[in-house]
Amino acid sequence: MAYNQTEPVPISPHLPKNLIFSMNYFLAFVFFSINSLLDKNQVSDQSTYPEPEELTPCPRCGSTHTVKNGSIHNGKPKRHCKDCEHQFVVNPTNHSVSLERKQLIDKLLLERISLRGIVRVTGVSLSWLQTYVNGKFSSIPQQIKVSDKPKGRLTIECDEMWSFFVTRKKYSFIRYIWLAIDRDTREIVGCYIGDRTRKSARKLWDSLPGVYRQCAVAYTDFWESYKKVIPSKRHKPVGKETGQTNHIERLNNTFRQRISRLVRKSLSFSKKLDNHIGAIWYFIHDYNAQLAMD
Repeated sequence: MAYNQTEPVPISPHLPKNLIFSMNYFLAFVFFSINSLLDKNQVSDQSTYPEPEELTPCPRCGSTHTVKNGSIHNGKPKRHCKDCEHQFVVNPTNHSVSLERKQLIDKLLLERISLRGIVRVTGVSLSWLQTYVNGKFSSIPQQIKVSDKPKGRLTIECDEMWSFFVTRKKYSFIRYIWLAIDRDTREIVGCYIGDRTRKSARKLWDSLPGVYRQCAVAYTDFWESYKKVIPSKRHKPVGKETGQTNHIERLNNTFRQRISRLVRKSLSFSKKLDNHIGAIWYFIHDYNAQLAMD
């Protein structure tokens, strides 16, 4: 008997039922095996061809021609720009401090505010600020710059004020700030930070510009070190009641009001001598610069 190819072939009723069940089970097994193999091939194809990498623009030049460049200490990926050669971190949590914020910090360092207070105002970290302050104070020149004065009768007032700093081992040391100002211009014309001996008085005298050492009349208190350093003909030791040292005494008060490290009974003391000296010189240069602008 001939059958049409489109019509299903009937199963002979003479076949045993066990054989029919076995054939159906075999066909189902083959069907599911083929499907599982096809699924595995699709998964392998997807792993062979990964998704295209998301373009990460360079924060400096905006170019998308960037490649992977390892990672930083905390595992965050780092990239390298092929156009401007800039290296950057993807999605950084620590952002660089802008120039405007650094200029604000420079102004705050001239006021009576602690480093932690500057951190609260500007939002920078304390560790970054301490590193920034260390570098800035170490680069401050320790030499007076004043306007040129013609030779003639010049008058200066000299005095010394005490300050202290505390080391990490909780040892406190006293350092005296020797100052000399021009009575007429109010400029600070001499400074030295050291002990209260004749050697420090000599350092103060040597810090004066040459025209002051040659022509200036110096008013001081009765401390013996001045008598051994300043020429006797131009040295005028006086008491506070005479008013001849009012300007230098007022400057000492300005120092204590403006420089937090010099405030008495304060927690804003220095723990490093270099920063202690650098902060004082930083204020001196700004003080003279403000006088020159007025």
